[in-house]
Amino acid sequence: MTIATVARRAGVSRQTVSNVINTPDVVRAETRERVREAIEELGYRVNQAARQMRTGRSRLIAVRIEPARDGINGSVLDRFLHGLTDAAGLAGYRVMLYTADGDADEIATYDELLNAYDLDAFVLTSTHHGDPRTSWLAARDVPFVTFGRPWGAPDTHSWVDIDNAAGTAAATEHLLAAGHRRIGFLGWPAGSGVGDARREGWHRALGPWGSSFEATDSVESGAAGALSLLRAEEPPTALVCASDSLALGALQAARELGRDCAVIGFDDTAVAQAIGLTSVSQPLAEAAARCMGLLAELLDGRAPSFPTTVLLPPSLVVRQTA
Repeated sequence: MTIATVARRAGVSRQTVSNVINTPDVVRAETRERVREAIEELGYRVNQAARQMRTGRSRLIAVRIEPARDGINGSVLDRFLHGLTDAAGLAGYRVMLYTADGDADEIATYDELLNAYDLDAFVLTSTHHGDPRTSWLAARDVPFVTFGRPWGAPDTHSWVDIDNAAGTAAATEHLLAAGHRRIGFLGWPAGSGVGDARREGWHRALGPWGSSFEATDSVESGAAGALSLLRAEEPPTALVCASDSLALGALQAARELGRDCAVIGFDDTAVAQAIGLTSVSQPLAEAAARCMGLLAELLDGRAPSFPTTVLLPPSLVVRQTA
């Protein structure tokens, strides 16, 4: 079984098949899917042993599994990991998963993994202000890309991220178009790069007239925050939430008070789909494929001399709650 066999089945050139395997982000989504279907139908697998002898690389990358949370928003990075594993497999890489509790523990884990395994690179997630992980890896010339931008720091490495502000702006504009004027925001405490961006999108679309509440990312906190906003003298008629967990809490609070309040979440989790929650959807499979493409360029020596940054637009999935 060769690349030529896959190319004939998919009706493309051998170079296109090679691009799908090694740099999937440069291939159109429709063509990429056709080649992937041909690969699966034929059972084609890259010869890893031959490739490692030729390149001197293990084709092994590592990424952290996020700690379990409320079973709702924790699924977001799970979906990213599935997408990364799929994209890595097509590019001839394997993914090693590890756990870590905080930045210091993760950096210690890097050291252990690099000493124990012949790792080619890392994919970092959950970037944040003052993130020490990137500088640790860069100082040791360990290749990496991040799913998440370097909040408040220069672009010294390649990254892929979602335009969170655009997502909440679209949610707010949808509510404005439906006639709402008092639109509140349920978000996370200030200082979270992602959370601040989601708040900024709501504020940018609405202006200075909305009320907001900061809460930890849980259903219970969302309910408490929504109760506080909905009991105000001029309560909001709609709420934009920084996560589906907060949105679920907001729906519970509105039901408890007997209020008709439109609610929009963020992340389009399985729970949102099950209960009919309008939510902002992140293109996680595309983000994973772009991360893998950037990493392959870096490892193959084809990356440009300056970092590549990719900001992907989310989309609003409209359902029954708004």
